[in-house]
Amino acid sequence: MNPQLWWFVARASGIVAWVLITASVLWGLSVSIRLTRTPKPAWMLDLHRFLGGLAVAFTGVHLAGLVADSYVQFGPSELLVPFASAWKPGPVAWGIVAMYLLLAVELSSLAMRRLPRKLWHAVHFSSYLIFALVTIHMFAAGSEAGEPALQWTALLSVAAVGFLTIVRVLAPRRAAAQSAKKAGAPAEPSRAAQLAALRQQLDDARVNDESEARVPVGAASRAAGNPDQGGPDTITWTP
Repeated sequence: MNPQLWWFVARASGIVAWVLITASVLWGLSVSIRLTRTPKPAWMLDLHRFLGGLAVAFTGVHLAGLVADSYVQFGPSELLVPFASAWKPGPVAWGIVAMYLLLAVELSSLAMRRLPRKLWHAVHFSSYLIFALVTIHMFAAGSEAGEPALQWTALLSVAAVGFLTIVRVLAPRRAAAQSAKKAGAPAEPSRAAQLAALRQQLDDARVNDESEARVPVGAASRAAGNPDQGGPDTITWTP
């Protein structure tokens, strides 16, 4: 058996795990973007979960390869406790933290219906941190950091995650504007309704003032100067 077999297994499985985590984050962002009110097919969410579960499986293969390899001695403490490894303690610690966060995301996804929505969303939001930590871990601790293909793949992945995140933030506003336009309603119907009600109140108040200021018939006849009526030669206004 090739003595470097387990080292190759650890390296290859680590890169595959990073690819699967990146794909899971990108696909999750694509599923969460809602440009319309039409629900996404169920298979899209199932694929997102499958990619995350597969990433956990290859992370386990990565750890097993490190334990079986004799080039660098990794035991349970070096693989599970941050900064316990004597070989590149910082990059290894980032990978360990990312592993724990990945497990938390996957377990919360399995128990999504039993968890509060805010708690699940907060845990799932750490997927951004997982992607960042795993990328740093791969380039700082991996031996393939100098490969141009891997560098360009990582750069494009970071750009894609950033772009989809911006679209994810702006998509609800765009969908709301399109829905309002299709319904033929203004962007702020409540404000328009308030202005219309205020205008109607002003019109009603003006009509009431004009009706109260109108001269009565009896007062108008006295104002004509009829002495028999004994009224004053002035116009009497209704208070």
